[in-house]
Amino acid sequence: MNFAAPALLLLGFVQGGAAAPRIEIPDALRGSGEAAAFDGDWLVKSCNIQSRVYINSASNEVTISNGLVRRVFRTSPNAATIDFRNLNTNETLVRAVEPEAVLGIDGVEYEIGGLAGQIEHGYLLHSWLDAMTARPAAFRCVAVRAVETRERFAWKRARYSENRAWPPRGAGLEFVYNPPAASGLEVEAVVHYEIYDGIPAISKWITVKNLSKREIHIDSTICEKLAAVEAESSVERTLPWENPNIYVETDEMFGASSPRSNNVGVEWVPDPQYKSQVHYERKTPNLLIVRPPTGPAAAVAPGGEFTSIRAFELLYDSTDRERRSLSIRKLYRTVAPWITENPILMHVRSAEPVAVRLAIDQCSETGFEMVIMTFGSGFDIENEDPKYLQQIRELADYARSKNIDIGGYSLLASRSVSEKEDIIDPKTGKPGGGMFGSSPCLGSRWSAEYFRKLYQFVEITGIGVIEHDGSYPGDVCASTTHPGHRGLDDSQWTQWRTITDYYKWCRGKGVYLNVPDWYMLNGSNKTGMGYREDNWSLPRDRQVVLGRQNLYDGTWWKTPSMGWMFVPLVEYHGGGAEATLEPLAEHVIDYERHLANNFGFGAQACYRGPRLYDNDEVKGVVKTWVAFYKKHRAILDSDIIHLRRADGQDLDYVLHANPAIAERGMLMIYNPTSKEISRELDIPIYYTGLAETAAVEDSAGRASKVPVSRDYKIKINVQISAGSAAWYILK
Repeated sequence: MNFAAPALLLLGFVQGGAAAPRIEIPDALRGSGEAAAFDGDWLVKSCNIQSRVYINSASNEVTISNGLVRRVFRTSPNAATIDFRNLNTNETLVRAVEPEAVLGIDGVEYEIGGLAGQIEHGYLLHSWLDAMTARPAAFRCVAVRAVETRERFAWKRARYSENRAWPPRGAGLEFVYNPPAASGLEVEAVVHYEIYDGIPAISKWITVKNLSKREIHIDSTICEKLAAVEAESSVERTLPWENPNIYVETDEMFGASSPRSNNVGVEWVPDPQYKSQVHYERKTPNLLIVRPPTGPAAAVAPGGEFTSIRAFELLYDSTDRERRSLSIRKLYRTVAPWITENPILMHVRSAEPVAVRLAIDQCSETGFEMVIMTFGSGFDIENEDPKYLQQIRELADYARSKNIDIGGYSLLASRSVSEKEDIIDPKTGKPGGGMFGSSPCLGSRWSAEYFRKLYQFVEITGIGVIEHDGSYPGDVCASTTHPGHRGLDDSQWTQWRTITDYYKWCRGKGVYLNVPDWYMLNGSNKTGMGYREDNWSLPRDRQVVLGRQNLYDGTWWKTPSMGWMFVPLVEYHGGGAEATLEPLAEHVIDYERHLANNFGFGAQACYRGPRLYDNDEVKGVVKTWVAFYKKHRAILDSDIIHLRRADGQDLDYVLHANPAIAERGMLMIYNPTSKEISRELDIPIYYTGLAETAAVEDSAGRASKVPVSRDYKIKINVQISAGSAAWYILK
């Protein structure tokens, strides 16, 4: 950051005669007056208040705010968060002052910032702050500087996506800390914060620079320690506890395709200093701790720098499930905008050039945008034979000539390589013990060769997509002979860095990533929507209803573009003729129902088989649904309002909503029954932003104007044929 422009420079003195931190705020990021609150609903109306940094020199306070959320810091006698407030509800999340971070360095744990002497930990009064003191053994803040937001890694926009800013627009704050003199450490620690325009969210992480001439070890890190206001008070034991009103996720996630299943770096624990809490055993979990599940035990060379995991913190303004879910989905769109890439893809089951060219041709004819040589196809990303690499290069060039991306499948973690290269179970000292039992260690020599081949394959062949199955699931390894890690303590950290470095590199190359794990914040585009693989071997009619249930359930935590579905054009895990769509001409009705499911929800499926059509009728059906999706792509990729889940007994329906585009909403309705259904439906349209009237256009193009009720609902008369789908566009 260039601070040549005029900046506010504050110098002062604090208890003990230590100088106050230097504060540098460029004019472009400096707010005037006090931070204002946005007057409106940020999920419906675009917030017009930019992220800024505000100074209150009289109280030694710095505030970062965007009109939706603000975080306030005291800067002396040490830096500390004294308020973290949702401006929509005017509720503070903070009830007590904690260190801004905690670092374990060379066997000693140090607090970073913070204040001591709070007399009550159930709430915090501003009048108490002047009497609070810095902890002598804590790192001391010496500078505060405002900076522009920075991209975490490069994103090459190689295909259609939402027009999202990267890096996200906002503002950053950096608090620079020096270690206590008695520690003998020669390091500089920086606690970073970023706030983003238009969303009540902040991210936070730590960097540590080794200024000494010797190697140091970062044993442990806590990048966030927040004494939060409890969401509930209970005298007795409560299971499960309601967490405080904040959603927290980190970029170190692995082991599942849902953040609720693998948010391994986020802990809610009891606060031992909170003596006045209601719970009799004082075990209310209201102290937020963000740290890696193990380690990192990272070695930092002289002059080197360590970067911690990053926390993303979203303040909820409601307990409503849909509203909370919409908030999370907007967070992903903001801080991981590549997830809005949503190419229409086919899984071709053979990697033979003739089969792949047929798939490319059929995709081109129907409007599909991607071909993935699927598992079992024979595609081999580890093959270094020049003839094979040239073969794939020619296929990639052919696909590109037809505006189609091509790539393939690679299995990583859920397999065994050898006793020497696999993870070592710390309990037994033998291979195994991982999520998938045996699995290669990403710190092994085999792993170094595997990733070398992956990097090389992309560079030589020019493929545009990788489906990386069995991605690193968080396994630890007790080996002391693998070159990529020293032992057990650093094994998880180094393996996670290996996989995420590759995904970030792919994102910078424009390579699309299908990964059945939650690596979204590190460059992955899509994971499984959520389904049981064996269910695709059930009879076709059951697949269709279950598929819509999976879509409905999966889009609570995902945007439509973040989850893939599945369509078994050929037999998959058994099931025989009743489960299979091939020959397609004989099952065109069931095939169309799959197409209506997926395109109607804005989700892409893995259409797995040798072809997309086998006659002109089937080709016409596929083209019709692809054209429907592309015509309405913006609204179909928009977030879903969940209205009625499929049960096979009656109509089920969802509403896509987006107040920022011309097509404000699209109501998708499905009739799974054997009878035509006519009915008047009450449809809540609040999140479309339509407030007085809605122009409604049905599937046949018939338009009408409908009044919006005071509770933001419209009445629509629908007539849905048996076993079919229909849609209504709202403008």
